[in-house]
Amino acid sequence: MKKRKSLTDSKGEVREVSSTDLKGFRAAREALPASVRRKVGVRGPQKAPTKERITIRLSPEVVARFRATGDGWQSRMDAALQEWLRKHKSAA
Repeated sequence: MKKRKSLTDSKGEVREVSSTDLKGFRAAREALPASVRRKVGVRGPQKAPTKERITIRLSPEVVARFRATGDGWQSRMDAALQEWLRKHKSAA
């Protein structure tokens, strides 16, 4: 494999990228690790947030159990609370 010319000089200054350099670049989906690829294309901030940011104190067992389910655990916790609300309709 041909050694590529560094994009920085000995002082750490970035040099101008040439068309030859660009030909050697790979697509982000090929070059990035899976953990970062999942974040690419993730929606930015909402214009009108549909959820409210709060602080809540929960038992460590509940938090640990939901966190153990991986990324998206807060959304799954929200879904569990929504389900509880549907099953326990209040008289108010």
